[in-house]
Amino acid sequence: MINLTVQLLATQLNQHFRRIYNLNEDVVVVSNLLELDGTVATNVSNKLVIFLVNIEKDAVPFRNVNLHEVGDREVQNSLPLYFNIYLMMTANFTGNNYPEALKFLSSTISFFQKNHVINQQSVPELDSRIEKLILDIENLSIQDLSNLWGALGGKYLPSIVYRVRMVAFDAEDIVGRTAVVGEPKPLVK
Repeated sequence: MINLTVQLLATQLNQHFRRIYNLNEDVVVVSNLLELDGTVATNVSNKLVIFLVNIEKDAVPFRNVNLHEVGDREVQNSLPLYFNIYLMMTANFTGNNYPEALKFLSSTISFFQKNHVINQQSVPELDSRIEKLILDIENLSIQDLSNLWGALGGKYLPSIVYRVRMVAFDAEDIVGRTAVVGEPKPLVK
C-alpha cells in the first residue's frame, strides 16, 4: 500500500507538470537517489525524485473498538493501522539545469499546498483501502537535514520532506466473535 501511495503522488505531480509546463515526458520518478554501491541511480538525472525516508505508526487513536453486529453475533475486526510516511522530494538537476531544480521544487510545494488532502473525491484513483492522505511539510533543522543527507550517502540537493498522514491499512480480518446479549425472548407465545 505504501508503494501505491507514493506512486499516486508521483502520478499526480507528473500530470500537473505536464499540464502547466506542456511536457512530453515524466519529470517525477519514484526511486532511490543512489544504488546500494553508492553510485547515482541511472533514472534520476534531471528528475524530481520521490523516495521514502521514514515510516511511523500514527500515535493518535482513531477507533478503539471495531465491532459490528452480524445476525445474533457481534464481530470484531482488526483495527485499521494509521501510518505517517515521510517522503523526500529531491530536485536532481545538474549544472546549468539548477534553475529547473528550483522551478520544479517550487511547483511541487505549490501543488501540495493546494492539494494537501487527497481522498476519493479529489483523486478517484486513490486505493479504496485508503481513507485519505494529508500532506504536511516536515520542518527539519539544518542539523537534522545534514544527518538525513549523511544517512542517505549523498550530497545535499534542493529538497523538501513531507509527512503523509493517515495511510490506513485495514486488514478487515475477523479476530473474534461474541454472542450479543440482549433482552430474553419468551419461548412460548
